[in-house]
Parts: sequence; C-alpha cells; structure tokens
Amino acid sequence: MISEVIVQLNAEQQFHADVGRLPPMGNEEARRWLDDQFTALDCEPLRPSGKVLLADKVLVVAREAGARRLGDEAWFHAYARAAHAVLSRPVIKVDVAAMAITY
Repeated sequence: MISEVIVQLNAEQQFHADVGRLPPMGNEEARRWLDDQFTALDCEPLRPSGKVLLADKVLVVAREAGARRLGDEAWFHAYARAAHAVLSRPVIKVDVAAMAITY
C-alpha cells in the first residue's frame, strides 16, 4: 500500500516522503509535534473564528516552514509522519500555493 506525503510550494518546488519507509508516529505524538511547530513558527489560524482544524494546521505549518525546513530531511520526515498520523490518509498532497490539501 502506498503511503506518501507530498508538499508542493510552487510549480518548481515539491517535497516527497514515502511514509511507508519511515517509523510510524502515534496520533497523540503527531498532534503534539504539529502543535509545537505551529507555535514555534508563529503560525496564524486560517479561519476568522480562530478555530484550527488538523488539516489547517498541516497546511499552515508547511507554508511557514518554507523550503528551508522542508528541505531538511529530518524535519520533513517528522512533518510527513505527523501529517500522515493525524490525517489518516494513504496519500496526502499539501499544495501550499493553492492553500489546499488533497487525498
């Protein structure tokens, strides 16, 4: 079964992780990791209500991380494992330019 996370910053920059080859991350650990990154990267909620859905958090963390962090293999693998754990989908594509996630 295919398990992958793809983050596309723009037409020229795409990052890919085969999550099936990485050690799994538990759901609670993944939530904590994303919460920590959301705070560390000074992310802002996407919704005017201030409510932050898990998919929103995955998207905003990727946007704020940018090419520098996404290009860091250890950081990106942790991000991919966390996204895979919280969204529970085999294939996740995070399109930062379009501000969308597809499964």
